[in-house]
Amino acid sequence: MEQAAGCPAVGGSYPQKNAEILSSQYGINLFLAGLLLTFAWAVHAVGISKSHLLSYLITLMLIQLLWMLWYLCRSCTQRRLIRDKDTHAGARWLKCGITLFAVITLILDSFKIGYYIDFSNCLSPTEGIFPVTHAVHTILQVYFLWCHAKDVIQSFKTLERFGVIHSVFTNLLLWTNGVLTESKHQLNEHKERLITLGFGNITIVLDDHAPQCNCTTTTLCSIFSQGIYYLYPFNIEYHILASTMLYVLWKNIGRKVEHHQQTKTPFKFHGITVGMIFGLIVLTSTIGIVVVYLIQIGGSKIKSELALTMFYLHAIFVLALMCTAGIVALLIYRLEDRSLDNSKNPARKLDAELLVGTAAGSWLLSWGSILAIICAQGHPKYTWYNLPYSVLVIIEKYIQNLFIIESIHREQEKVNEDIKTLRIVTISRGSTLSLSPLYKEIYNGRAARDSGDIPCLFKGSICGRENDAAGVAREETSQDNSLVMHSASDFSFYSRNSVTNNKRRILKNIAAFLFLCNLSLWIPPAFGCRPEYDNGLEEIVFGFEPWIIVVNLAMPFSIFYRMHSAASLFEVNCKT
Repeated sequence: MEQAAGCPAVGGSYPQKNAEILSSQYGINLFLAGLLLTFAWAVHAVGISKSHLLSYLITLMLIQLLWMLWYLCRSCTQRRLIRDKDTHAGARWLKCGITLFAVITLILDSFKIGYYIDFSNCLSPTEGIFPVTHAVHTILQVYFLWCHAKDVIQSFKTLERFGVIHSVFTNLLLWTNGVLTESKHQLNEHKERLITLGFGNITIVLDDHAPQCNCTTTTLCSIFSQGIYYLYPFNIEYHILASTMLYVLWKNIGRKVEHHQQTKTPFKFHGITVGMIFGLIVLTSTIGIVVVYLIQIGGSKIKSELALTMFYLHAIFVLALMCTAGIVALLIYRLEDRSLDNSKNPARKLDAELLVGTAAGSWLLSWGSILAIICAQGHPKYTWYNLPYSVLVIIEKYIQNLFIIESIHREQEKVNEDIKTLRIVTISRGSTLSLSPLYKEIYNGRAARDSGDIPCLFKGSICGRENDAAGVAREETSQDNSLVMHSASDFSFYSRNSVTNNKRRILKNIAAFLFLCNLSLWIPPAFGCRPEYDNGLEEIVFGFEPWIIVVNLAMPFSIFYRMHSAASLFEVNCKT
């Protein structure tokens, strides 16, 4: 009988598991086909042009647009139905972040349209269709994520799995295309700097995909061509964020959600002044370092070495501060006795996996630099700064990952409903009851309004009577004793609460500081400040082309790690 009762459940879950496996395999094959097409265009394969790649991407975007329109229309017809929601997915600050990146992406698309108009005589029509399709795709996708990122889909589950996974890998392919285009531009600039510095022992051939015709308006063409590459980092972050949010939506399809009250965790600037000040100092100094680096690098050998030295010293100082802050936070966690939340949460699990997975990109580069320093025969002075920099990159990410993953898994403190305020009740000799001012409201820090009723904080009611003088005297004596006892216990409770608040304040300041530091460390590689290219030592040890391949593969993950860490630290700050 038990087996018969259990069969329907197994039979019901079996097709859904098959749908999950089939949809994931469909998405992987879709991605691999696009990846090979992108690679073929990058290496100038015979018979493969940019128009073929763009046509493939346009087709994928149009299919996703049709699916999103179908989903939105179906949702509008079922507005009165109560749907399950994953309260942990699609946080408001994450939606605001992806909206900001999407707006900059739309500016990028407008630049591409202008670039196509100026070079329309020798460019394929797909290069004009692509940015228009991409702009429409971006607008509809952001609207879709704002409205439905939290959905737990329970109907048409098989069809929806294919639609969502198609969207995930479409965004991943658009991310790959953006990374490759931006990397090729960075590599060309690096080769031009090597030519300026006179590296004759390295074969340098510029990988030029520029149009083979003249621009109609030279000034606008220059603005469009240069502006496009400064906007690519935001486009790259937009697509990777969209793919992660859609992946969580895919994992939530058919999931049974436990209905419980979700505690709102708004972001507040109060209490994080110290962390914000130090973080802003790091941010402004980093922007200054990047500007000077980009101006000086490639100008001459001396200027390039000074720029590299300046970058390494600044990065070493910032990474050392971040390591110290992370260690302090972990020590505070060790002093607290709070259990971890091990409930099923796809969004939280994905965050932890992305942190560790993308950190491997910068770890690969760091170990390559360490090995190059050990094995190289000659060591210019500035290369020695690369050793502590690479070691600190490894240690800092290790510590920061521990801090973030433990923070997002820690259970939030539950407010004690029995004790909201502490008040001191005094009884005067004239048997007139009076209520002293508010002593301390522990949890929300706000002044409570007196209701007119005098609370009894002691065991039993001790409200005195005017016609019994002896009773009043005894009650005054017992009340004095009780007041002393409660004052001691209240002071002990307040002391413990004060220590907890101090720990929380320190943790919030650390999270705010690390948040701004990660934004600061995202800026240099995203905007072309990449000492892994310009150092030169790794290229001598490993060879120019092998090292460039390693850098181009690992750098996108390293850049994404910083932005993802910043997003996770923002969440940690809100939860702490």
